[in-house]
Amino acid sequence: MANPDNREDNAKKIEQIISNTEQKIDQSKDFIAAHGHEMAESDKQDISDKNERRETSINSLRNEIEDES
Repeated sequence: MANPDNREDNAKKIEQIISNTEQKIDQSKDFIAAHGHEMAESDKQDISDKNERRETSINSLRNEIEDES
């Protein structure tokens, strides 16, 4: 028997995902600040690119929360 589609807590779950993603962005920025002098420029650029993708994802998730409301 299939489980019923329960969407009651979707917005809450999405908010948690956004929070976790924002934390990852902050952690990576802190890491670069602390260790950037030891890192290759290409590695720093890779992290920066990943953070841009994370920001895009956050924006999409915020739109999804609006749809859930």
